[in-house]
Amino acid sequence: MSRSAEEFDFIVIGAGSAGCVLANRLSEDRANSVLLIEAGGKDSHPVLRLPLAAGLAYFHKPTNWGHRTTPQDALDGRAIDWPRGKVLGGSSSINGMMYMRGHRSDYDDWRQMGLQGWGYADVLPYFLRSEDHKDRAGPYHGKGGPLRVETAKAENPLYADFLASAEAAGHPRSADHNGAEQEGLGAYDFNIRDGHRESAATAFLKPARARPNLTVLSRTRANRLLLDGKRVTGVEIWSASGGRRTVRARRELVLSAGAINTPHLLELSGIGDPDVLKAAGIETRHALPEIGRNLQEHLGVYLTYRCKDPVSLYALFRPDRAALAGLQGLFLRKGPATSVPLEVGGFLKTRPDLDRPDIHITFVPGLNLETTQKGQGQHGYLINFYQLRPQSRGSIHVASDNPARHPVIDAGYLSDASDLQCFRDGYRLAAGIADAPPLADRNAGRISPEHALASDAEIDAWVRSAANTIFHPVGTARMGTDPGAVVGADLRVNGLSGLRVADASVMPRIIGGNTSAPTMMIAEKAADMMLGRDPLAAFDPQEEKTDA
Repeated sequence: MSRSAEEFDFIVIGAGSAGCVLANRLSEDRANSVLLIEAGGKDSHPVLRLPLAAGLAYFHKPTNWGHRTTPQDALDGRAIDWPRGKVLGGSSSINGMMYMRGHRSDYDDWRQMGLQGWGYADVLPYFLRSEDHKDRAGPYHGKGGPLRVETAKAENPLYADFLASAEAAGHPRSADHNGAEQEGLGAYDFNIRDGHRESAATAFLKPARARPNLTVLSRTRANRLLLDGKRVTGVEIWSASGGRRTVRARRELVLSAGAINTPHLLELSGIGDPDVLKAAGIETRHALPEIGRNLQEHLGVYLTYRCKDPVSLYALFRPDRAALAGLQGLFLRKGPATSVPLEVGGFLKTRPDLDRPDIHITFVPGLNLETTQKGQGQHGYLINFYQLRPQSRGSIHVASDNPARHPVIDAGYLSDASDLQCFRDGYRLAAGIADAPPLADRNAGRISPEHALASDAEIDAWVRSAANTIFHPVGTARMGTDPGAVVGADLRVNGLSGLRVADASVMPRIIGGNTSAPTMMIAEKAADMMLGRDPLAAFDPQEEKTDA
């Protein structure tokens, strides 16, 4: 068992959406030696490459941490699977590839909480620096960055029917969900490059791998951080090939292990709530009681319908067609396997008095994997929606001092009963779209719920029985200016030196949308902080237009 210590200027733990960005940016200066540590392995499996296989990638066991929540009281006692990527690229290698920044007010809310440098005008330049948009131009989009973004073609006829029915039901269109106005429905942007998934690994890590000053240790678990008083000096790691050893950071170590593994590693290291640590048999090295708290996650439901006409994606379930589509996608980068099967949707208000959308709604010209696995495979379509800003909060805490043991995840779904009102309103909105022509003309009957729901009690019961994760956990090492915050606006862990956190766990409040692109933005800002660079100049096209 090796005990030798290696030294690097910077150590990044976790090669996910944030870690790959940091590895790239920190190693751009060849004078900096950078170590990137990842528990998973390569991202080369075909199911991770093909956009059509996104639903399978979520549950591909070799590249998944396999987390699971505790039984959720408000979800009829169901424990919910929480897939997270255990692979180079992290969850960006298994997610739905949707490129979404969230609403401008999400970031302005952070700034109003005292987090200077995190308002919309402050973060937009970092989104633009990352982006290389194939199809869009203008002040809201970047060209030439590492991260390829493409707009969906949405060629299946059911997409057009959904948008037409939504318009008939009174809902607005949107030409660009990441542009001047988020509200409305239209075609999504995706992280796809020439028919294949564009993950943080393919966009940021792959171009940097040849740099002699960047070392990547894959299939290597971080066991615990090393502390010298109140300074974090390195990390103990373990791998099957190299055993247990320590690596040290001359300048800084940054946790980018995600909203689950970041608080878990902090607590394994004796950093957290003393009562939680004591219960797990861990000595307290630095008390920070809010680590693992403030967990927020998007919860969603699926309205599923049979389709009268053979135009859905069910045609691809025939083995020969599926095989042909897969081969075309892998080797020719064309055909149905090169697009994600949820190409249109957007952000809507369930009540006209709201100041911003409160649900994200998506249409799929096929049925979800769970429905098909229950033997209900057939031509169909679904409408999915989730609440954008839940009030419910959960927690993630260490279960024992064994680094290989899963943490205890209590999602706290619907623990704040006020969240149910959004689901009631959202159900009625989504059902109203489905019941409007031309989509209604395709309807051959409901699958879930089995009949129209009229009362609040019926909707509540269905939500409790059917709702599931949308794969967006955040907030467990929240950023703030108050004494209880885990990190400050500079992402340094309060009360410690040599340690920052840069991933979705620092979000004080969840973003109104998908969390992958915002997590990459956080890492972009973190890299500038760690390198001592001035932040990019604040920029807001709306303010520029007003000034003009």
